Amino acid sequence: MTNDEGLPAIRRLEDLEGRLGEARSYVRYSEGPAHDADGGSVDTESGLELPGLSVNPLDPEDWWTRPVADWLARQLCQYKHLRDSNRERRAWLVRGQVVGRGPDCEPLLADVEYVGLLDEALLDEAERRYRERFDAGEGPEGSEG
Repeated sequence: MTNDEGLPAIRRLEDLEGRLGEARSYVRYSEGPAHDADGGSVDTESGLELPGLSVNPLDPEDWWTRPVADWLARQLCQYKHLRDSNRERRAWLVRGQVVGRGPDCEPLLADVEYVGLLDEALLDEAERRYRERFDAGEGPEGSEG
């Protein structure tokens, strides 16, 4: 099934996991390809335009020993508030060339390819998994990190 952009809708974490490995994959919360084509991301605090689009990595790091679906759930939830605060934003599976880092140390991509739309059902599944399997919101205070 495709959406308005003609891209496949990815409905489950298992399906998203199956799309990893071909090339580095990222999630981008935005209004979509047409909107993003008009310019790069902007650092809202400084007003500066960034050299690429802000994304969050979906491929697990080498040190990650938990299930890949746990990594995906965590990564999808880290910036989900962007979609929650603006319902025109959706979650997109994207690929591209890393050209820098944003103010939150997030990768910035150029030559972005939109691969699919992450369906609401997938985001709901990710949020459930994140809340069930992680100490969501816990910081390093009190730990020996």
